[in-house]
Amino acid sequence: MRHNGRNRCAGVLGAVMLLAPLSGRAATATPDIPVLVPITGFLAAEGGSQRNGALLALQNPPAGVQPRFAVTDTGTSPEGAVNALERALSEGQVTAVVASMLGTQMLAMMPIAQTHKVPLTTMSGTADITRKGNPYVFRFFPTDSVVKAAQVQYAIDAFHIKKPAVIYQTTAYGQSGHAEILKALSAAGIAPVYEDALDVSVKDMQPVLAKAQAAEADSFLLQLHGGPTALFLKARSAMGVTLPVIAGSGLSQPATVALLDPAEIKGACAETGSSPISGETPEMRDFLARYRAAFKTDPDGFALGQYDATMMVLDAVAHGAATAEDVTKSLATGTYKGLAMTYKSDGLGNMAHSAVIICYDGTSRVPLVAKHYDFPATAP
Repeated sequence: MRHNGRNRCAGVLGAVMLLAPLSGRAATATPDIPVLVPITGFLAAEGGSQRNGALLALQNPPAGVQPRFAVTDTGTSPEGAVNALERALSEGQVTAVVASMLGTQMLAMMPIAQTHKVPLTTMSGTADITRKGNPYVFRFFPTDSVVKAAQVQYAIDAFHIKKPAVIYQTTAYGQSGHAEILKALSAAGIAPVYEDALDVSVKDMQPVLAKAQAAEADSFLLQLHGGPTALFLKARSAMGVTLPVIAGSGLSQPATVALLDPAEIKGACAETGSSPISGETPEMRDFLARYRAAFKTDPDGFALGQYDATMMVLDAVAHGAATAEDVTKSLATGTYKGLAMTYKSDGLGNMAHSAVIICYDGTSRVPLVAKHYDFPATAP
């Protein structure tokens, strides 16, 4: 990193607060951008990626911008997110917030953001967060209506599915994705032959696989978090099940794939907003190198999406947005060319309108980008 840093402790849920590094150049703008994300609990891998993407942007801002920021662990409860946001807002004039990617936490944070008129940038895929009429929510990961459409379309095009089994989490993320999967299947005239909703505490996936096989499923469409996705694929491999798996974005995370042998993910595919680890472009390869240098790990689509989101906020500040209301207006009306895609609000705060399908060949944990999908920036 090219900046020096220092740390201090805070009392919100015992979270560690990381202060913004000092810069040697003269600053013309000092936005306050707290990072409030889950970095413990069942969403630790996803939240850690979101945090890292935000930090990489905040520590490398545009010229003339010197952001203040702190990271707070929200855990996975709505109360944790609310407490973190209220504390951040009580400590100064917040310009924008990097907000939790967990749908239940976002839904709890949104009324507070609207009351204080502070924009939230998030990687949450939960469809409802941009259906509440809240003008201060900006989603930089493709909404479930985008990525689930891509997931189902690829399953039809590549595997000619007719009788899928749909396995999803009982969380808001799982339920939202499940609804969008069913909508996309219905539009194609396909009905699942088996469905199952799993709590995140479920460890044994063999009964689910056995029931799907008994129902004569010809494929699996997953909407599971990273850990459960890994458990599902391990069980699939152990049982010798060869049916196609087209998973949610949990399988796009290097932290998830690291739990699996390459042979255990052979032939499995997944949807995501982007795959920086695949290094498709020079810009992606540069981001990958910088991320690895900073965090000693590999980025996923959540990290890159939050990097782009935070850079769009910082770019707005660099171009004169001095207040939270200024940044809100810029996010709502502007267009920003990020590394993953070009972002523009559809009027509801959905900023990302592209998705990719990645697949694993069984010899490497680095996926190949199999297909790009672009959707019009229209309200869902």
